[in-house]
Amino acid sequence: QVQLVESGGGLVQAGGSLRLSCAASGRTSSSYAMGWFRQAPGKEREFVAHITWSSGMTYYAESVKGRFTISRDNAKNTVYLQMNSLKPEDTAVYYCATRKQFSGSGTYPRSYDTWGQGTQVTVSS
Repeated sequence: QVQLVESGGGLVQAGGSLRLSCAASGRTSSSYAMGWFRQAPGKEREFVAHITWSSGMTYYAESVKGRFTISRDNAKNTVYLQMNSLKPEDTAVYYCATRKQFSGSGTYPRSYDTWGQGTQVTVSS
């Protein structure tokens, strides 16, 4: 089993930056890739970005491309989401999650088997 803990959320003004962290522990050898998702009030959980542990291959949602950067530190079993040029529409609870290889498309929540507790990001206008 893998345990995930997010941190780094908070309140920022539009145009500001935040860096989210997701620390993984437990049986991390089973984890192939990590994803970031977000969920705003009254909306479905939305894909943000994902990265593979081995190669560092990344993929981003169109809405955050060019503003957000996902990265990983394999030695620390930690994944980061650097969020720049934040907009009010980025306001949501942000979750990290892990998936195994061959689990399906990394852009869908159903492909992930373990989730963190979430961290709130609020962007004021």
